Amino acid sequence: MRKDKIKLTKEEKSALKAKRKADRQQEKADYKVIKAQTIEELEPLKAEYKAVYNDYLQKRKLKKQNPSEENAQNLSEVTDRMMDLRRQVSILKRRISLGQRIEKWSNSGGHTRKEIYQKRSSYALIAPFFILFFVFTILPVFMALALSFTSFDLLQAPRFIGFGNYRALFLTDQVFLRAVRNTLVLALITGPVSYIMAFVFAWLINELKPRMRSIMTLVFYAPSISGNTFLIWRLIFASDEVGFANAFMMRWFGSEPRLWLQDPTYIIPIIIIVQLWLSLGISFLAFIAGLQSTDRTLYEAGAVDGIKNRWQELWYITLPQMKSQLMFGAVMQITASFAIAAVAMEIAGFPSVQYAGHTLVTHLIDFGSIRYELGYASAIATLLFILMISANVLVRKIIRRVGT
Repeated sequence: MRKDKIKLTKEEKSALKAKRKADRQQEKADYKVIKAQTIEELEPLKAEYKAVYNDYLQKRKLKKQNPSEENAQNLSEVTDRMMDLRRQVSILKRRISLGQRIEKWSNSGGHTRKEIYQKRSSYALIAPFFILFFVFTILPVFMALALSFTSFDLLQAPRFIGFGNYRALFLTDQVFLRAVRNTLVLALITGPVSYIMAFVFAWLINELKPRMRSIMTLVFYAPSISGNTFLIWRLIFASDEVGFANAFMMRWFGSEPRLWLQDPTYIIPIIIIVQLWLSLGISFLAFIAGLQSTDRTLYEAGAVDGIKNRWQELWYITLPQMKSQLMFGAVMQITASFAIAAVAMEIAGFPSVQYAGHTLVTHLIDFGSIRYELGYASAIATLLFILMISANVLVRKIIRRVGT
């Protein structure tokens, strides 16, 4: 349930405004103290630097008159000391100058500038990550959006064509419509099922003793970090009698070998099975971490307040404490379910038989990495991005209702 916006009375608003003003005044007072301390440190350094500089001039003159080894050594020592003092003086001057510029910038702006100034240390810490995130994540999204309205093949400059790529996708590209259908089927099945599986297994494993819990966590998490796991599934669903599935069917049911990976009827179900087997990854670990960090005293309080069974305990106590992990897991599972490509290409081939295992991501790879029609590929990426964002918003609304 969405929380109502808190309404403040006039007295509370005045008190909050006064507190902000007092914080700003305290910031200014702290800066003045730091500035005064810096000036106190700077004055003796300046005096010492002046004395050392005069000594340097005398030593240099003496060395010119008598270039002995002793005079050269004395001049070198004085020079080193002078350079060290110069660096210290320069650092202190820059500290004062930077502080004055930041204070002037803060005072000349509005509330946002003052907030940035007051929390400048925090912004400085997140700046490196934000720069990388903006350059390699946010900027490419806007670039893809812009390129989706152009015809661009890397050989010629992008040419604006409006909604031509989008019209071609929906009106003439039959493979794209097949890819959309396959992607939605995979997302609607593997997304929720893998999400529920990850939480249920994490909940059950969390009830075990610590040693057994560690072993079972590794057992369930291992498939998601394994290397050439697709080889196992290709052996299981091999089209001859060597395949485990065919061998089992022939031995126990007397059926003929089936072309599991060449028959369009079986490709999507097999991809779903493999994807679910690989789905217990980061979300699974996040759920276990969330279950480990729950406040155990709330369960005792819940028992006193009328919690009667484990289901009520889970819904009213456990899940509300895990909303951040639930949201993280939902984002990861949504991304994984809409971005299925490696499983489809390794299991069904690329392209698959009658495009039975074709997804939006494999369609994107086809036009972006093989045909180099980057404008068309950007249109596919934009539509996939919109699908992911829409699913994410829907899931966030559902998770807000947990525990209500």
